[in-house]
Amino acid sequence: MTLLLRRSDLEGLLDVATCLDALRGGFVAQGAATASAGRVRPQRIRTDLPGPGTATALMIPGLLEGVPAYTVKVNAKFPDARPALRGVVCLHDLATGELLAVLDSATVTAWRTGLAAALGTHRLARPDADRVGVIGAGAQASLVVRGLAALRPVRSLVVHDLEPDRAGAFAAAHAAKGGVEVSVAADPAEVARRCGIVVLATWSRSPLLSRADVPAGSHLTSLGADEPGKVELAADLLSSARVFVDDVDLASASGALGNVGLGPDHAAGTLGEVLSGARTGRTGAEEVTVYAPIGLPWQDLALSWVAYQAARVAGAGTTYDWLS
Repeated sequence: MTLLLRRSDLEGLLDVATCLDALRGGFVAQGAATASAGRVRPQRIRTDLPGPGTATALMIPGLLEGVPAYTVKVNAKFPDARPALRGVVCLHDLATGELLAVLDSATVTAWRTGLAAALGTHRLARPDADRVGVIGAGAQASLVVRGLAALRPVRSLVVHDLEPDRAGAFAAAHAAKGGVEVSVAADPAEVARRCGIVVLATWSRSPLLSRADVPAGSHLTSLGADEPGKVELAADLLSSARVFVDDVDLASASGALGNVGLGPDHAAGTLGEVLSGARTGRTGAEEVTVYAPIGLPWQDLALSWVAYQAARVAGAGTTYDWLS
């Protein structure tokens, strides 16, 4: 029997603290792992569409030491739709291939992307940075803010979006949770001026911030540059900052670095290496740091496994027999 987990199921099953722990453990395991002939490399396979969608993407396989399962994720990306990302994550038994669960990929992706970014942001930003700016008021940015609030004090939130109403709604939703001052900014540069931490989660294909826009000591997390042609941070900013990624090869081929003509030598390392202690993250208060992940299949597995285990305990979801 396969367990079907829709968005409402997942929202009821997932909690920030448990997901942060699962992702942190995954990053540490990945950062400490050594290359070997038997290690399976993650793949991101994409294709354009003849219609309004920018791409369909296949991410395989989601593997993580200690988890007896793997994931295959298929997404369709339509920037003007709500939600903009639609698809499924298939969770399979690692020993038999049995289809254990099918999960809504929009929810899984938002949670794993946002909370993984919160871990990287918290680790690389100055310890005293408590003003958070958001450029692109969507689900992923919202999960970053929620994750950060669980990891450090967040005193104020500044939001910018191409749709002012969307920025206002994002700010109001976080203001309703209490304990944080919220405001809306006119443009990305204003966000960078006002905030020590800036999170970008957009569909932009041209730079939103350059070196001149970013004060010394800032940290920026760029989530939007996750496929060819997508750019949020200019080359002069990335080449002068201390940049960390989740996978150097993928970031150089079709991520924040490669999309502005920079190679792997511009990466200071991976977040896994920082969290495992193999590399140093921020080295000084005046340094500008960047976390620019592309998103990896093992992160889908980490969140899907948490949800699947919780669903089995709670009796949540709908069972379906594909073979009957």
